[in-house]
Amino acid sequence: MGLLTGKYRYAMETAKSFDFQGTIEERDGKLYIKGTVATQEQANRIWDALKTIPDWRTEIVADIKATAPAEAAPRQAQSTYTVKPGDTLSKIARELLGDANAYHDIFNANRDQLSDPDKIKPGQVLKIPQAAHK
Repeated sequence: MGLLTGKYRYAMETAKSFDFQGTIEERDGKLYIKGTVATQEQANRIWDALKTIPDWRTEIVADIKATAPAEAAPRQAQSTYTVKPGDTLSKIARELLGDANAYHDIFNANRDQLSDPDKIKPGQVLKIPQAAHK
């Protein structure tokens, strides 16, 4: 184990706990980390662990990506819409976002409750991502 690998052991253990897929290599006085984890939250937690060491800016070269798509917008930047009879995601997207094709954004923001963009039910409360607003 190299000097930096030991110094950043907590971050390396954090990465391993999230099933980090990639390489961690120490060379030229820097620790090179390149790979993927499942979610952006996991990538952020690895960065948080790296940043516990004050020298991280000069010692870390990292490219940590999430394989899952990020949420369309932070939760506090979303409005909601209650589905009415006859609604479709594209109709809602056209009315609220000005673009029927933005139904993808609404679907992605609601994957926690939707498994198919064609199956929405009256009464469902959908998150409408503000990032999609033009």
